[in-house]
Amino acid sequence: MPLASRLSRTGSVAAMAVVALALTACSAVVTDADRAAKQSGGGSAPAATAAPSFDLTTKNLAERPHTKPIAEAVDALEQSGFRPVQAGKLTVALGGAGAPPTSFFAEDDAQTIIGSDPDLASLIAEGLGLEYAPENVAWADWPLGIESGKYDLALTNIGVTEERKELFDFATYRDAVMGFVVAGGSPVTRIAEAKDVSGLRVVVGSGTNQEKFLLDWIAQNRKAGLPPGEAVYFDDFAAGQLALKSGRVDASILPYSLAKFQEQTQGETRVVGKFNSAYPVSGEVGTVSAKGSGLAKPVQIVLQHLIDDGTYAKVLQRWGQSEEAVRTSQLNPPGLPKP
Repeated sequence: MPLASRLSRTGSVAAMAVVALALTACSAVVTDADRAAKQSGGGSAPAATAAPSFDLTTKNLAERPHTKPIAEAVDALEQSGFRPVQAGKLTVALGGAGAPPTSFFAEDDAQTIIGSDPDLASLIAEGLGLEYAPENVAWADWPLGIESGKYDLALTNIGVTEERKELFDFATYRDAVMGFVVAGGSPVTRIAEAKDVSGLRVVVGSGTNQEKFLLDWIAQNRKAGLPPGEAVYFDDFAAGQLALKSGRVDASILPYSLAKFQEQTQGETRVVGKFNSAYPVSGEVGTVSAKGSGLAKPVQIVLQHLIDDGTYAKVLQRWGQSEEAVRTSQLNPPGLPKP
């Protein structure tokens, strides 16, 4: 079976994330002052609470954290037998055509990819004693690129799945989380269990794992004799967002990092709940390398070093993703079960 066919089902959640990011690129960041001015004019958004501002230009690179080569990781890389695509470099596949905060092109330079994934990719290269060589890659192209040896590593919000583990090695670096989002003026303040979606119309991607999660909750409500709630589907992300903001639906399920970034910068929506996208297991997002290439372990050593010395926390904090932090980088942990 072709690689693309084998990965089609397991890619549905992450593919939805990529579509969402691509369709919500933020060309102007809303600051606290902007929100205050909007609210003084009668806007319905909640009061600002010192939300962060983000520089989406190449000036952001000046604040990118750095690290020195990590001896244990360098030694592990030498002993692994791994040979990089480009001598002395770590060629990393990244999603430049996304949007904040994970991976996107800088507003002032369509060649420079910034975000939390590029920050971590740069740190991994430095920790391995290699030169960082980023490559913009479409979501559909990273699997073949890694398997064929075009790229050494991929960081593009890739969740661990049992099916992918047959082809690739993972070193994890972030929780795989989805968020429940409502409009800024919505009376809904919390979605944490099945009864919280009772009677609500919730936008979700068809065929995704989050759809399975939502439909399970709806079934629980129906069994309990409650108004079950309804899954609502749109052909494109933008239409779903418009329906949410106009009140035609009550909530939407989005990648958590995107949802939080929109909440912090645009102020038109709120995150009122979250769940792990690999339900029923607690899955994580990881770096991806070719199966058996020897790269995953050295990368995991670097990531754990960054976690332990606080550099990792700085990366997530500067992109508003601290809630998705992990304490341990894992090698090929349990992921989304096979269908």
